[in-house]
Amino acid sequence: MVRFASLLVVAVFTPVVGFAQVSGDKLYAAKCAKCHGTEGQGVATQYDQPLTGERSVPQLAKYIAKSMPPEDPGSVKAPEAEAIAGFLHGAFYSKEARERNKPPRVELSRLTVNQYRQTLGDLVGSFRWKNHPEGKTGLKGEYFTGRNFTNDKRSLERNDGQVDFDFGTEVPKDSKISAPDFSIRWSGMVAAPTTGDYDFVIRTDHACRLWVNDDRKPLIDAWVKSGTDTEFQGSIFLVAGRHYLLRLEFSKAKQGVNDNNKGKPIPVKPARISLAWKPPGQAATVIPARHLAPVTTAEQFISSVPFPPDDRSLGWERGTTVSREWDEAVTEGTLQATAYILKNLDDLAKVKPGQADRAAKIKAFVLTLTERAFRRPLSDAEKRIFVERHFDAVKDEPEAAVKRALLLVLKSPRFLYREPAGTPSGHAVASRLSYMLLDSMPDEGLLRAAAEGRLAKPEQVRAEAERMLKDPRAEAKLMGFLNHWLGMEHHGELSKNPERFPGFDPALVSDLQSSLDIQLRTLLRSPTADYRRLFTSDEFYLNAKLAKFYGAEVNGPEFVPTKLDPGIRAGVITHPYVLAMFAYNAESSPIHRGVFLTRGILGQTLKPPSEAFTPLPAALHPKLTTRERTDLQTSPRNCQSCHAIINPLGFTLEQFDAVGKFREQERDKPVNATGSYVTRTGDTATFRGPVEFSKFLVDSPEAVDSFTQKLFHHLVQQPLRAYGTSTQADLSLAFKNADYNIRKLAVECLLKTVTIPPTAGVQAASRKNEGS
Repeated sequence: MVRFASLLVVAVFTPVVGFAQVSGDKLYAAKCAKCHGTEGQGVATQYDQPLTGERSVPQLAKYIAKSMPPEDPGSVKAPEAEAIAGFLHGAFYSKEARERNKPPRVELSRLTVNQYRQTLGDLVGSFRWKNHPEGKTGLKGEYFTGRNFTNDKRSLERNDGQVDFDFGTEVPKDSKISAPDFSIRWSGMVAAPTTGDYDFVIRTDHACRLWVNDDRKPLIDAWVKSGTDTEFQGSIFLVAGRHYLLRLEFSKAKQGVNDNNKGKPIPVKPARISLAWKPPGQAATVIPARHLAPVTTAEQFISSVPFPPDDRSLGWERGTTVSREWDEAVTEGTLQATAYILKNLDDLAKVKPGQADRAAKIKAFVLTLTERAFRRPLSDAEKRIFVERHFDAVKDEPEAAVKRALLLVLKSPRFLYREPAGTPSGHAVASRLSYMLLDSMPDEGLLRAAAEGRLAKPEQVRAEAERMLKDPRAEAKLMGFLNHWLGMEHHGELSKNPERFPGFDPALVSDLQSSLDIQLRTLLRSPTADYRRLFTSDEFYLNAKLAKFYGAEVNGPEFVPTKLDPGIRAGVITHPYVLAMFAYNAESSPIHRGVFLTRGILGQTLKPPSEAFTPLPAALHPKLTTRERTDLQTSPRNCQSCHAIINPLGFTLEQFDAVGKFREQERDKPVNATGSYVTRTGDTATFRGPVEFSKFLVDSPEAVDSFTQKLFHHLVQQPLRAYGTSTQADLSLAFKNADYNIRKLAVECLLKTVTIPPTAGVQAASRKNEGS
């Protein structure tokens, strides 16, 4: 039986036909319920999927009038279709109806995997000094005469953008080196753009060694060489959004007559040296200057323990599930962090072996660490439980007390859950802000603001949020969002048919990734950070390799803004990397591209296909274009409920082939890139190619709403409507009033959440774990 509350909506949608009103609920019961169920729950033998989605009433009415019922499409007349659409939209189809029937709530949430790693790193790092790149790039290069790195032998100090030199058999220019043997030390920081295993590669004929995030043990040590190796490699796990110390030393030995060579001169080896890396999922390339900084920093603790992936079933990462595998990973991470802290205990606690008050200072260190781990001051009872009793139990063994305390603290719900406390406070606001924007614990400035009561007013919260946006971790989180919005975050290896697309190799793919990365970062860092530029920019960052492949002109390896196919491309949806990702090995894919545009950009919900299908091979239809084959394959009525939206959007990008190159013809036919979309007001918008479509997206309320909703979910990791039914509209309006500044929208998302009290579930969990 249909819910009574749902029937209240029907009166609005009862058009007059002649002299009789059309009752939407009765029409639905007569014409639709046998397949979809009385409450849209689905019928196992007919259509077993719930009747839910994102279409508006006019969009639904048009679809029903055109396609329903399947056995007699078009038999439902327009007034009846409008009445049915109005009824089911208000009863169970729309998001509002679903949330009315089962209201969303703020859920108890643990740290996600990324938040866990970031928090552990910052917890340990809070006891060490930290440096900031402050916009500087490259590495500090120091050039010395001879093999010893002593001040009296330094002949040159300069900034080198990247390490990729061939000095030949001469000394470096401008160095004033007075001997044939010389050495160079490069130092600074390296920033990880993504999280994962990085392979660092040194190529040289001479002695070298490299330190990354550890100034005691080299990652690569070829200082004393044997054999003829010229390439040396080391791997390390790095977390995105952080800067790690880096030092590279190179030495060119004197070469000449050798007695073991019977007095004959040894051929002089050219003094070549390059420092490359292979980021996760990319090809090896010389580390660009933009990922380097000429200032150094302290070593960081990075947890490399593998975790099961976080739940993404709602479209964003959520820490709402706890499994045995997750608990085991946390235990292993706790042991790893505890071992690291014990190994570096004197350094972190600022004490020396044999110091008279060493035990007292170590105890004070553990107390401070515990407060930082819990993101708030401790009560007297908590001090006793988590710190004091352990030092009382093993008075003469501070290391044992530290180990006992850390194992309890790092496994506590107060550390693993973001808001286990039941009473909202300044520290709770600080924690929310920090995890939403940095995916980590509050920094010293935020904790100080909380302690001083400076997070009680919206303007105070806004000021802290704007300060935090300058942190590299905030940029990493916003970059993660943009890649998620574009569907780029979980793609595997990208390869294409080598016969069809010679030159599309792993190195070019890595350059494509870098091109898109630079374009997105440049936008985020610009003063306006204008969302609309994502659809209107006619410049793409290309180097010489990409320019040659895609038909532009660029000299050199640096990425520079370049007009590519002027008047044809518009914005990131026409970036070659995005286009290549949403395509097959040898052919374009209107379906993949259409799904991306429908779900990712316009925010429409699409149900999975009722059955898997294999695309029609081009070889079986040699005279059909990709568009024609797509129309042929998706023509059955059961496909059209989704493909009536997907295909016309995907067709707008058909002027670009499987690698994102522009084409005017396919199969000796002009490419047809016309497309259309039925808006939620019921109007049909038509486009001739990507430029017109991009202009439509700039002005589309649906695209704006989708962007704001996705950003909110990415930052807050909670259902948007759990914070009020007007939240979506408020955010979209604030976005418009801020001239579509993405950074300002992020701040508005945060302000929408910091005054919301914790849920009953959070309070109950806190009480249950009290004193554990």
